[in-house]
Amino acid sequence: MLNFLRYAVTVALSNPPSSTVWDYSPAPESFRPEIAEQHELFIGGKFVKPKSGKYMKVINPANEQVITRVAEAGKADVAAAVEAATKAQRGWSRMKPRDRAKLLFRVARRLQERAREFAVLETMNNGKPIRESRDGDVPESAKHFFHHAGWCDKLQYAIPGGGVGKPVGVCGQIIPWNFPLMMAAWKLAPALACGNTCVLKPAETTPLTALRLAEIFREVEMPAGVVNILTGGPETGKYITAHTGFNKIAFTGSTEVGKAIIKACAGRPVRLTMELGGKGAQIIFADAAIDQAIESAVQGIFYNAGQVCCAGSRLLVEESIADQVREKLLQRMANLRVGDPLDKNTDIGAINSASQCERINHYVELARTEGAQVLQSCCGDMPAKGFWCKPTLLAGVQPSHTVAREEIFGPVVALMTFRTVDEAIMRANDSIYGLSAGVWTEKSAKMFEVARRLRAGVVWCNGFNLFDAASPFGGVKESGFGREGGRHGLLEYLAH
Repeated sequence: MLNFLRYAVTVALSNPPSSTVWDYSPAPESFRPEIAEQHELFIGGKFVKPKSGKYMKVINPANEQVITRVAEAGKADVAAAVEAATKAQRGWSRMKPRDRAKLLFRVARRLQERAREFAVLETMNNGKPIRESRDGDVPESAKHFFHHAGWCDKLQYAIPGGGVGKPVGVCGQIIPWNFPLMMAAWKLAPALACGNTCVLKPAETTPLTALRLAEIFREVEMPAGVVNILTGGPETGKYITAHTGFNKIAFTGSTEVGKAIIKACAGRPVRLTMELGGKGAQIIFADAAIDQAIESAVQGIFYNAGQVCCAGSRLLVEESIADQVREKLLQRMANLRVGDPLDKNTDIGAINSASQCERINHYVELARTEGAQVLQSCCGDMPAKGFWCKPTLLAGVQPSHTVAREEIFGPVVALMTFRTVDEAIMRANDSIYGLSAGVWTEKSAKMFEVARRLRAGVVWCNGFNLFDAASPFGGVKESGFGREGGRHGLLEYLAH
């Protein structure tokens, strides 16, 4: 009954309004969105050439073919974007809340109407399976714009004690490559709802859906300068974090880069939101529904080829059922299909880049040298072109092993065992990270007691990777600070 109620609540929160019509039709391999040979920067409501004069190639990770070229923003381009956002901020913040809401609703609707186009583009650029882009990333992005549009004229209820908070001002937002469109929505929607203006930088390997989103902002007649999108590499990100014109910097990415951003912003009156790395633990107790727990574990680590900051990459299993869980997990892994991301039957697509693929393989070999058993599913021969990794189970992993402590960011799960509840909690908390965790047990008292003692920003019970725009998300320890989503995420963009 407890699982049923939790499922019902999750579905009720996640479903869009009844008037919403989603395009769930399969994206045939023959369909390709139109892609220009070259993309410019989006500044002040217009696509403009970079003052730097530089461009970068964008690669399809599934076949290593060049998709297009995008501008590489330099220091002067960042300054121009900040100037445009600063100029637009006064008018945008003073616009009637219901008028801001209308524009965000229009953005959400256009995302729905162009869902197939965005899904295929996301898969081509990122390498994730089309099923994940179509059923996850695109509709979830639209939901965030819908949700925050509804907040525009209700912000007084977001502030503790009542009252209306003022917008922070001009926001610099830097997003990662694993969920390009969804991370853009997570950053832009709450900031815009609160009356802020934004300069968004997508990752250098996955800029295309963010640029396509810029087209939507023009279509809905978003005031010029309210949203500016700068493509570029790490240097562009450094120019953004160093610019004194930003009132807030929001970053999602690695802990290493997050620390560098915090140092760069130290001593300045700039607010920060940091959503960083993770090494999530999934705890399976002997009294759990094993088959359901296995399915959850598979989704928790192999979704998006494990390239998820909150992935459950440490599987902690009660010793008495460890052999059973291991065999069932290997059987499930054997059924995972690795291949063409545009095939709707694919379970695991390509790794986003050659460097990330090399990183994953390095950790797998390191696990072998440290004494872990490397078990990979028989997925057949990998494609000759592209960046691919087989789903991997590391058995016999000890807490001291590198693969048990460092974020791999790939389709690799480390299996460890425990004997008591206290030992499970101790091992789960034995990490510099604290982004996510999961608990599987049929005993509700144990479930909530364990969840209470886990040091993680989000803890899922009898499930994993369950998200909703109304729920806050973020980490503790070296997984960052601040929250995205829900009322807590709105507070990050209000001067209170």
